[in-house]
Amino acid sequence: RGDPPRGVEDWTPPVGALTSAAELAALVADETGLCIVGACYPESTDLGAVRAKVAAGVSVLITQLFFDTADYFRLVGALRADGIEVPVLPGIIPIGSIAQLDRMTELCGATVPEALRRELDARAHDPAAVVDFGVAYATAQCAELLAGGAPGLHFYTLNRSPATRAIVSALRAAGRVPAPR
Repeated sequence: RGDPPRGVEDWTPPVGALTSAAELAALVADETGLCIVGACYPESTDLGAVRAKVAAGVSVLITQLFFDTADYFRLVGALRADGIEVPVLPGIIPIGSIAQLDRMTELCGATVPEALRRELDARAHDPAAVVDFGVAYATAQCAELLAGGAPGLHFYTLNRSPATRAIVSALRAAGRVPAPR
């Protein structure tokens, strides 16, 4: 169904349009038999909406970006308690700049833990230090998620792969992910 156009508050989907992600998943699953991947939100997931997506054919979930691994583990626990057993990949974004972080969290409603914000603010005068810290933070986040049972990782790269490559290299060096074949 898409999002309403920016700035439009009184919006209704076109006649005959899909009205939910579950409807879209069902349409694609019925028509193609493809593996359908759906979104979920680790900080505020509507279990009914996720249940509907899975019933419609979603077989893997990817979370919206988040910065507190406890949010991911709470989400997975809630899904499992609700009988939703599909794999849930955590969505990770390496922090490239404070402005980017603020823009992304405003768009998606994610929160930035106070300790993370303090560390970033302490480096605000040095963009390279922000990037380095962002890579280190995401690497630690990924290691914790994998150690806690996450079935894999999804990276939001925003067409900038060096930070993600650095994270994967660090995880590989620590034995958290296998070497390429």
